[in-house]
Amino acid sequence: MKKIFILLSFFATFFGFSQAPSPVKWEASYLSINADEGEIIIVAKIDKGWHIYSQNIAPDAGPIPTSFNYTPGTNFELVGKTVEGNAHEVFDKAFDTKLQIFDDKAEFKQKIKLKNSKGFTTLVKLEFMTCNDMQCLPPKTIELTVNIASKK
Repeated sequence: MKKIFILLSFFATFFGFSQAPSPVKWEASYLSINADEGEIIIVAKIDKGWHIYSQNIAPDAGPIPTSFNYTPGTNFELVGKTVEGNAHEVFDKAFDTKLQIFDDKAEFKQKIKLKNSKGFTTLVKLEFMTCNDMQCLPPKTIELTVNIASKK
């Protein structure tokens, strides 16, 4: 009987985690501005009813803000900070405060200066938190690969 309980617990846990919602899909691309500069563009496509939080959330507000960690080095350097568009302010009942959120789609841009003429790939690590009106999922960290075209 104990073995059956353990087996049922295993299946419940396995299928419970495999069915966890994944309401945000991320994509990263590169857009050349000129021979020496370009932008890393990161887009989140967010399922209906869900939202993610802006980078501009006060540390004591509650949710985890969306954040980016780039790995510059010999190939490029960052120019300024990551810029976000189309966030809007809502009163978030879960955190009992006004917050900047994205629903449907979010776009982030990071300007870079190229240091050499060869094409390369780089990784962007990002952390975000997803919520809807009934629940918040645990913060998630993912890595995106960005292909940077060679200088022209």
